Amino acid sequence: MSVLTDRLDDQLTEPEAKSVNGSIKGMWAWTVLRLLLGWSFVWAFIDKMFGFGFSTCRAEDSSAIDFFCDAAMIRGGSPTYGVLEFGTQGSHTGGLFSWMAPSAPDAINFADVGFMLALLAGGVALMLGLGTRIAAIGGAALMMFMFLALDVWPETNPVNSSHTIEMVAFLGIATVGPGRFALQSWWDRTFPSMRWLR
Repeated sequence: MSVLTDRLDDQLTEPEAKSVNGSIKGMWAWTVLRLLLGWSFVWAFIDKMFGFGFSTCRAEDSSAIDFFCDAAMIRGGSPTYGVLEFGTQGSHTGGLFSWMAPSAPDAINFADVGFMLALLAGGVALMLGLGTRIAAIGGAALMMFMFLALDVWPETNPVNSSHTIEMVAFLGIATVGPGRFALQSWWDRTFPSMRWLR
């Protein structure tokens, strides 16, 4: 197993990011984690935009899916209303965020647009490996805000939540960079004046 992971590390580590002994150990895992977190953001955007029934447009009583229902953003539904109106009640710091809630489930406001843009831009950047560090730091900030809005001293675990775990994962990705399975090297060669987009 060690030989396999060492070969993956060599293949997926950018030459300029290699450590003294040749590669960042576990780069293959960071690359897979970057792709998975990127996809989770893109999928959340798609589901909330179109209502595919995973967290949006699922009937509470029967679990049936009402595709493209009124809760989908494309049909005028607010993707943040339920969380900001009701989900923040379980957090000790949720009151700091409840003011951002739209006035009704079908009233789209700045929080909805900003949240959806963050999901789409961050997810696409992570999946493409372009602007990965910026996207990962943005993802970590989003997870921190979601932790503060939803999870501070919840009933199930007073210290930890999935949002804190994802925040640390995003910070790890920001630290190691995108790896070789990314468009960042191509971007840097093609647009050298825009190397700041890392």
